[in-house]
Amino acid sequence: MENKETELQAVEKRIKQTKDRRMFERYQTIRLYLIGQSVSQIAFILGRTSKTIKAYIDAYKERGLNGLIMNHSTGKPTRLTKDQQTQLKQTIIDHVPHEVGFTAKFNWTLDIIASYILREFGHTYSIRGVSKLMHRMGMSYTKPTYTLEAADEEKQREFVEETFPGLKKL
Repeated sequence: MENKETELQAVEKRIKQTKDRRMFERYQTIRLYLIGQSVSQIAFILGRTSKTIKAYIDAYKERGLNGLIMNHSTGKPTRLTKDQQTQLKQTIIDHVPHEVGFTAKFNWTLDIIASYILREFGHTYSIRGVSKLMHRMGMSYTKPTYTLEAADEEKQREFVEETFPGLKKL
């Protein structure tokens, strides 16, 4: 009984020290377990599944309180295979949207990329998900800038060096 009381004191000390909400929940799970609550009761109290609660308790039994410390969470696995990601990247690099069936003539947007992924690979991505996917593939998203193909370089230089600075002063 003394050992259980010592363990309870140790977990309560950790509960008071942590500022991490998820670690608080894990420590709270062990506290409730040590005072005799069942797995299903703990799951109900904390709003988690019994499977999650059992995993916390098993980690505690195997490695103590330090067994509850989280390692880096990798998140969900990507929905696109490496080959699909390569195909997507090449499509974006080699083609403009209208060449692959979209109404937009020149610029890939995150929304168009999401539509392309759905059409070609059958996976739904949010705009944020597409942005993260682009980042993982080593691509960056920037707003398009336009240049005039038939612009007179001398007139552009004159505007930048003489006309524009004068306008800024006004």
